[in-house]
Amino acid sequence: MNRNMIQQLQARLAKAQEELANMTIEVSSGGGAVKVTVDGQQKIKSIKIAKEVVNPEDVEMLEDLVLAAVTEAITKSQEAASKQLGGLTGGFKIPGLM
Repeated sequence: MNRNMIQQLQARLAKAQEELANMTIEVSSGGGAVKVTVDGQQKIKSIKIAKEVVNPEDVEMLEDLVLAAVTEAITKSQEAASKQLGGLTGGFKIPGLM
């Protein structure tokens, strides 16, 4: 790879990273009782919990709903990042990017 190709790849990777940071992925669990929003870089942006699932007598259910939503949101974000960056890197995994 020559210097020009490397610079072009770096520019495309920077643009892809910016697009991932601006991406929004929303996942819910418990029929919409818990909603988690993440970006394409696996950063949690918000967690919303419906009042009706806040039950001091059953904290474990709420914990399970939050865990399920967060886990799915992170997984979907990782899949989006892999898809976005995979084409640019030719399938090579670059530490810190995927």
